[in-house]
Amino acid sequence: MNKKIYVGMTADIMHPGLIHIIHEATKYGDVIVGLLTDKAIAEHKRLPYLTYDQRKEVVENIKGVCEVVPQEDWSYVPNLEKLKPDYIIHGDDWKTGPLREVREQVFEVMNAQGGKVIEIPYTRGINSSSLDKDIKAIGTTPDVRLKSLRRLIQAKPVVRILEAHDGLCGLIIENLEVQKGDKREVFDGMWSSSLTDSTSKGKPDIEAVDLTTRLQDLNNILECTTKPIIFDGDTGGKIEHFVFTVRTLERHGISAVIIEDKVGLKKNSLFGTDAIQTQDSIEGFCDKIRAGKNAQVTGDFMIIARIESLIAGKPMSDALERAYAYVQAGADGIMIHSKDKSGEDIREFCRTFRKEYAHVPIVVVPTTYDHVHESELHEWGANVVIYANHLLRAAYPAMMNVARTILENERAEEVRPLCMPIKEILELIPGTK
Repeated sequence: MNKKIYVGMTADIMHPGLIHIIHEATKYGDVIVGLLTDKAIAEHKRLPYLTYDQRKEVVENIKGVCEVVPQEDWSYVPNLEKLKPDYIIHGDDWKTGPLREVREQVFEVMNAQGGKVIEIPYTRGINSSSLDKDIKAIGTTPDVRLKSLRRLIQAKPVVRILEAHDGLCGLIIENLEVQKGDKREVFDGMWSSSLTDSTSKGKPDIEAVDLTTRLQDLNNILECTTKPIIFDGDTGGKIEHFVFTVRTLERHGISAVIIEDKVGLKKNSLFGTDAIQTQDSIEGFCDKIRAGKNAQVTGDFMIIARIESLIAGKPMSDALERAYAYVQAGADGIMIHSKDKSGEDIREFCRTFRKEYAHVPIVVVPTTYDHVHESELHEWGANVVIYANHLLRAAYPAMMNVARTILENERAEEVRPLCMPIKEILELIPGTK
């Protein structure tokens, strides 16, 4: 009986280094590839470009691979304990960096089972991170971007979304990452907010701005990023207008639109309950959701219903009644909004809603209850967390400080430490070098 050889891999970007490891593994016995699932990868790195099924089809057709099994965890240990291979083979690049702890766990379990770890010299000149950057530079297609939000929701405990009101914001969201242990923390996508879009232009946040104008600005973000975008659709307008909006956003590759259950001239709810215009009737808003869903061309675009009951001072029962009705009308997710600084009403809503709908995505915007960690929001039942206006709020005081300092000193030397070198900014822009 041939010996079992285990090789774990993501196989999202195939390169000669991975083929070399598989080739070496065949010298010892039958090669079993533990293919990391989207969930296993996304929680520690980024969402794979290819789906699990696509990656599996590629690996199954590589010469020397006898079997492909899912690896549901970032750690190899569960599969090693289940399959009990004679050998596990890995590149020796895991001796340093974020996989060091995983390596120690592998040696421990293989020693306990009487197996052996074989480390193959890292293939020089091949770097998955560099290849990843090269792929990002190429860009994406509307279809791929459109589908990515649903994939992220399925793969990650919490999908982290940050507001972007111009292309530079988009580049920050696209490229920023923080390494925490063996996890690489990133923003998963962008929120196209009507508030920050209008405010960045020095204009009031009113719904009179037509979709064409919003899309012209949004196109600047689309051109330099690849991550999914959630679009702030305000009330969605009249039903016939919303149908057009859905088709237009879907065509551009936007992943989702969020519409709020209000009617009438838009007033920003930040100014108190007296600024809340009348909530739409439940049936009236359900009709808008149904019309939008019927207008879709694909099944990937998402219509998310934003509930304003708690902002308007209505009871929890009203918010829940609306949420259930909107889901039954076809809403792909529910966004619950509140100004309660404790976040207790959000927790109550999420936990009660989860008893009725276990898998419908819940979107939260922790602006007033910003002390609550993402892990706690996930525990409540939230899937998507939107940081809705923070980049704009950070930019204004920074610019005011620089402008005031120049006025006070009648020169720019004092603001030098407050400013990023222009060369570094230009290096962010693809194609500048």
